[in-house]
Amino acid sequence: MSTEESAVDPAIVELTNQIAALGTSVADAKKDKKPKDEWDPLLQEMLALKLQYKEKTGNDYHAPAKKQESKKPKGENNQAASEKNAAKRAKKAEEKRLKEEKKRKQREERERREKEKLEKLKAAANEDWSHVFGDAPMIQSASKSEEGAGRWTKIGDLTKASEGKEVLVRGFLHTSRGVGKGAFVLLRSSLYTVQCVAFESKDVPSAMIKYMTGVPCESIVDVYGKLTVPENPVEGATQSEVEIQVTKYHCVHKATAAMPFQMEDACRPDLVRETDVGAYDHEANSSAEMGRVGQETRLDHRWIDLRTPANQSIFRVQSMVCTLFREYLLSQNFIEIHTPKLLSGASEGGADVFTLDYFGRPACLSMSPQLHKQMAAACGGFERVFEVGPVFRAENSNTRRHLCEFTGLDFEMAISEHYDEVLDVLGDLFVYIFDGLKEKCASEIERVKEQHGFDDFKYLQKTLKIDYATGCKLLREAGVDQGDYDDLSTENEKKLGDIVREKYDTDFFIMDKYPLAVRPFYTMPDPNNPKLSNSYDVFIRGQEILSGAQRVHEPDLIEERAKAWGIDVSTIASYVDSFRNGALPHGGGGIGLERVVMLYLGLPNIRKSSMFPRDPRRISP
Repeated sequence: MSTEESAVDPAIVELTNQIAALGTSVADAKKDKKPKDEWDPLLQEMLALKLQYKEKTGNDYHAPAKKQESKKPKGENNQAASEKNAAKRAKKAEEKRLKEEKKRKQREERERREKEKLEKLKAAANEDWSHVFGDAPMIQSASKSEEGAGRWTKIGDLTKASEGKEVLVRGFLHTSRGVGKGAFVLLRSSLYTVQCVAFESKDVPSAMIKYMTGVPCESIVDVYGKLTVPENPVEGATQSEVEIQVTKYHCVHKATAAMPFQMEDACRPDLVRETDVGAYDHEANSSAEMGRVGQETRLDHRWIDLRTPANQSIFRVQSMVCTLFREYLLSQNFIEIHTPKLLSGASEGGADVFTLDYFGRPACLSMSPQLHKQMAAACGGFERVFEVGPVFRAENSNTRRHLCEFTGLDFEMAISEHYDEVLDVLGDLFVYIFDGLKEKCASEIERVKEQHGFDDFKYLQKTLKIDYATGCKLLREAGVDQGDYDDLSTENEKKLGDIVREKYDTDFFIMDKYPLAVRPFYTMPDPNNPKLSNSYDVFIRGQEILSGAQRVHEPDLIEERAKAWGIDVSTIASYVDSFRNGALPHGGGGIGLERVVMLYLGLPNIRKSSMFPRDPRRISP
């Protein structure tokens, strides 16, 4: 059949249209990068139709000639689309330019204000009132007074009980403003603020008022004056029942650089709660919205960000967690040890270690004190040991709960007959910590809640313990697909935490009897089920904060388990050999300090509970 005849045959025309439609569908699927199994059937159908075409016409199928005629309109469309894209790009470029211009003007305005303040300060300093106000000499420890540091009163100690007393306080200049012939200053030290006021008088020259309003914010100042009780409480000051009538005002250290952000913005409460799961986008967290400071901007200038009351509180809570951890374990006859962080091999196997050259030999940073604390407790005869120290993980995990360096709270102890002895210590340890935080850090917890709102933490005096199979069953009952021997995803851990809180009224629980396949090589297998292990995790608000187990103390079994994990036994030879001269049955666990603090305080991001976080994208400041 000739091409002209086939062109008018209705059957051939229909066949041609079908082939063309299938070709378009296959091309669109490939362009959208859809899986092959979605478009391959269409491709096969199109090839079969082409064979039919050839059988009926005697010719190979070619696209209809009319497609050539569409080139011109198509070109016109492409040109229109190109012009539209160019317009979009131009609009984006203009928006970016305007944004940069706005930033530049804001920066110039900040610098102008700071320059004005400095000029005021220089002008005021020319008058001879240095004994009353001005820049104090640099403190170089050249001399000391008889009273020493006792001359200064802590801002947090200023109360109505000291009304009428002359006090000397030091702190960061939070804000200053001039009102008529007076000056109002808010002074900040750690968690506390106090208002200081001065009005022009024979003892307070106008130059001093100018000086007080000209000192740049965040400078360090000494204020001397009489403590008084105002008629109405001072809004915005923690010491709201008192204020200082200033008679002397000296700048100890001047903040000369423009602030990257304002402290008032850094202290604003969160309007929208950030998600606490999933990937962490560094770029998205760099920008500021609605007068608030982006997380990455905060971390770039962490030394300033740490001054906020919320951050001051977070790291005081963190300090108290360490203190209570030590207190309880020392009371239970544990001793603190310090293990090396330079190792000749991976402490738990795998490739997630930072490698380095150790005088011509390969080495790595410790990703756990596991092996050494076992040597000390089970083989060295110390029986009960703990350590607070750095842990390094070379995991390229850009999430809200992972760090490349964190602080580990590790412990290891000998057991007499059953690893439940470890779980008993573990449960009591955390109850001791939670009770201690509630008693000793109540004000700090409230300061964190003011900026980062969260639900009160719930826990039981007798810690809830469930086994892994029970946890999986609870998930299945809630409609979640979870096998008894499958590892728990982060999402399922969070879901289980919600279920446990609803069912048992606690945010804290222990889950026991994990599948052996998902635990480290040194984990003791369950004697009754070879698929399970004598291991456990501890959860706070549905996220794991501790992983532990009874350890294998038989050297032959250690080697067998290490080989099953693909670990070169020669790299852990000293560890295995340490069990050949007698070893106590033992168990323990490793706790992530930053994660405990993050979850206890309901923070959405572990970078908020790490003073100077290290993640795959950040290694400074």
